[in-house]
Amino acid sequence: MRHIISFEDISPDEWARLYGLTLDIIARPGDYARSCAGRVMAALFYEPSTRTNFSFQAAMQRLGGGVIGFSDPSVTSASKGETMRDTMIMVSGYSDSIVMRHPCAGAAKAASLYSSCPVINAGDGGHFHPTQTLTDLAAITRLRGGLRGMSVGICGDLKYGRTVHSLITALARFEDVTLHLISPRQLACPKYLRVFMQQRKMRFYEVTNLEAALGSLDVLYMTRIQRERFDDPKEYDRLKGVYVLTARKLSLAKGDLLILHPLPRVDEINPDVDGDPRAKYFFQAETGMYARMALLLELTALPKLTPERDYTETGRLCRNPGCITFREDYLPFLEENGRCVYCDYSLKGD
Repeated sequence: MRHIISFEDISPDEWARLYGLTLDIIARPGDYARSCAGRVMAALFYEPSTRTNFSFQAAMQRLGGGVIGFSDPSVTSASKGETMRDTMIMVSGYSDSIVMRHPCAGAAKAASLYSSCPVINAGDGGHFHPTQTLTDLAAITRLRGGLRGMSVGICGDLKYGRTVHSLITALARFEDVTLHLISPRQLACPKYLRVFMQQRKMRFYEVTNLEAALGSLDVLYMTRIQRERFDDPKEYDRLKGVYVLTARKLSLAKGDLLILHPLPRVDEINPDVDGDPRAKYFFQAETGMYARMALLLELTALPKLTPERDYTETGRLCRNPGCITFREDYLPFLEENGRCVYCDYSLKGD
């Protein structure tokens, strides 16, 4: 591991090691109270966050380390026009790891080009959120021992849901997993994820009806319809509230179903579900702090590197207006297999 831009940056062996370390931290937290003494984590949140920001800060402080950063870019030099490139060069000189959330897809990848310390993607637009997936897998494994043979339903905003995109890529590693992708057609998975699942021969079904799928699920991963990702407020108003999980609907589900949610929720899980023993989303959030402690313990110990900053500029741009290359137009154009390396947008027009 160096930078954590997507969950694919964590190998299966590294995931196993991180999970084992997570369990040890949970069992013996006092033994880790000074593990990161003298180390500094920078939390750069260009977009609002509660759980991810707080859990990373709590994780570093519980390890005995320090935290710098911001949760409002308007109070930083970014508001004066400072480029991300200059911010990353500067902040990586002050810190041992950078945790960054940004509204543009590919921002974490762009930041990693100029940082001398590890960059951890805490969410880049509607693209990826790998440490939420670390949280999800750790919670499921603590509760069930693993994911092999499970039927997993992912419900809600699958088009813009970065937690969904990261989770799907991670589930490709587990044997005999069946995916039920539950969404309105307007919010179905992006094509690059369908291609990903097909290439890896994942078993998946795209459906629109939550109740019809409930009875076959071992895990239900609910997500909210994200107002902030819609350009047209009327489209959001048409789709909000399309899926609402209630105690009554849970009568259709298995008795040992795991109900997860990356949070925050809006109206997609009724509070009457909270008392059901199958509701594990708050357990999931707490597990995330310990998983992030394990990740920080590993990454902040890495030596500083001098990044390659002299990239050749080609004059080409990604066509995705949500890509970081539109905001930071000095970035080098990078592509792989016909896709933008920053945001995964197809450059072939498909």
